Amino acid sequence: MRYVAGTFLLAWSMAAATGAAIAQSDNGEAATLIATQVREQGYACDQPVTAKPDAGDSEIGERAWILNCKDATYRVRLVPDQAATIEKID
Repeated sequence: MRYVAGTFLLAWSMAAATGAAIAQSDNGEAATLIATQVREQGYACDQPVTAKPDAGDSEIGERAWILNCKDATYRVRLVPDQAATIEKID
Protein backbone atom coordinates (compact mmCIF):
# COMPACT_ATOMS: atom_id res chain seq x y z
CA MET A 1 0.00 0.00 0.00
CA ARG A 2 2.87 2.36 0.78
CA TYR A 3 4.36 1.69 -2.65
CA VAL A 4 1.07 2.58 -4.40
CA ALA A 5 0.68 5.77 -2.36
CA GLY A 6 4.31 6.72 -3.05
CA THR A 7 3.89 6.06 -6.76
CA PHE A 8 0.70 8.13 -6.87
CA LEU A 9 2.37 11.01 -5.03
CA LEU A 10 5.37 10.91 -7.37
CA ALA A 11 3.14 10.88 -10.49
CA TRP A 12 1.01 13.72 -9.15
CA SER A 13 4.03 15.86 -8.27
CA MET A 14 5.58 15.24 -11.71
CA ALA A 15 2.36 16.33 -13.43
CA ALA A 16 2.15 19.42 -11.24
CA ALA A 17 5.79 20.25 -11.94
CA THR A 18 5.25 19.88 -15.69
CA GLY A 19 2.24 22.20 -15.54
CA ALA A 20 4.23 24.72 -13.51
CA ALA A 21 7.14 24.49 -15.94
CA ILE A 22 4.85 25.23 -18.86
CA ALA A 23 3.18 28.11 -17.03
CA GLN A 24 6.56 29.70 -16.26
CA SER A 25 8.17 29.08 -19.64
CA ASP A 26 8.25 31.50 -22.52
CA ASN A 27 5.96 31.05 -25.51
CA GLY A 28 8.43 28.98 -27.55
CA GLU A 29 9.18 26.59 -24.69
CA ALA A 30 5.48 26.21 -23.86
CA ALA A 31 4.73 25.43 -27.50
CA THR A 32 7.46 22.78 -27.57
CA LEU A 33 6.30 21.13 -24.33
CA ILE A 34 2.62 21.09 -25.28
CA ALA A 35 3.40 19.90 -28.82
CA THR A 36 5.26 16.94 -27.32
CA GLN A 37 2.12 15.95 -25.39
CA VAL A 38 -0.05 16.42 -28.49
CA ARG A 39 2.24 14.19 -30.59
CA GLU A 40 2.37 11.53 -27.86
CA GLN A 41 -1.41 11.32 -28.11
CA GLY A 42 -1.29 10.77 -31.88
CA TYR A 43 -1.90 14.25 -33.28
CA ALA A 44 0.28 15.96 -35.88
CA CYS A 45 2.34 18.95 -34.77
CA ASP A 46 5.69 18.80 -36.50
CA GLN A 47 6.58 22.45 -36.02
CA PRO A 48 5.04 24.15 -32.98
CA VAL A 49 4.79 27.91 -33.47
CA THR A 50 3.05 29.37 -30.40
CA ALA A 51 1.15 28.31 -27.30
CA LYS A 52 -1.05 30.81 -25.49
CA PRO A 53 -3.04 30.23 -22.31
CA ASP A 54 -6.79 29.96 -22.92
CA ALA A 55 -8.17 31.51 -19.74
CA GLY A 56 -11.77 31.11 -20.94
CA ASP A 57 -11.44 27.32 -21.12
CA SER A 58 -9.20 26.79 -18.09
CA GLU A 59 -10.55 25.39 -14.83
CA ILE A 60 -9.12 24.93 -11.36
CA GLY A 61 -6.32 22.39 -11.67
CA GLU A 62 -6.62 22.23 -15.48
CA ARG A 63 -4.78 24.68 -17.70
CA ALA A 64 -6.05 25.16 -21.25
CA TRP A 65 -3.86 26.34 -24.12
CA ILE A 66 -4.23 27.25 -27.78
CA LEU A 67 -1.37 25.52 -29.60
CA ASN A 68 -0.53 26.75 -33.09
CA CYS A 69 1.52 24.35 -35.19
CA LYS A 70 2.60 24.83 -38.77
CA ASP A 71 0.06 22.23 -39.91
CA ALA A 72 -2.80 22.62 -37.36
CA THR A 73 -4.21 24.50 -34.36
CA TYR A 74 -5.38 22.76 -31.20
CA ARG A 75 -7.10 23.59 -27.93
CA VAL A 76 -5.26 21.53 -25.32
CA ARG A 77 -6.39 21.09 -21.73
CA LEU A 78 -3.65 19.70 -19.49
CA VAL A 79 -5.07 17.59 -16.66
CA PRO A 80 -2.73 16.14 -14.01
CA ASP A 81 -2.54 12.32 -14.01
CA GLN A 82 -4.61 12.02 -17.20
CA ALA A 83 -4.21 12.34 -20.92
CA ALA A 84 -4.63 15.86 -22.22
CA THR A 85 -7.96 16.79 -23.78
CA ILE A 86 -7.15 17.84 -27.34
CA GLU A 87 -9.51 19.47 -29.81
CA LYS A 88 -8.47 20.42 -33.34
CA ILE A 89 -9.53 23.95 -34.25
CA ASP A 90 -10.11 24.86 -37.89
